Amino acid sequence: MTDQQQLVGDAPLRRYEYDDAVVLAADIGVTDDATVDVVDDTAIVVVGDEQYDFDLPAGDARAFIRNGVLTVEMSEVSH
Repeated sequence: MTDQQQLVGDAPLRRYEYDDAVVLAADIGVTDDATVDVVDDTAIVVVGDEQYDFDLPAGDARAFIRNGVLTVEMSEVSH
């Protein structure tokens, strides 16, 4: 993700940083035709006929949509 604010549909993708994880979240609205998947270091979100891809930092990531909120959780990589 770049410094520029990214959007998923009309919703801004927000970044939250915690001690051991980073969480990206966007309120995409409750819909039956939204999916999300993580492939390598890319999150792929499909809402209706629209597709949104964004790069993720290296590390373990899981993504899901619940109650209209897209969430991508990433574990911080220890150095």
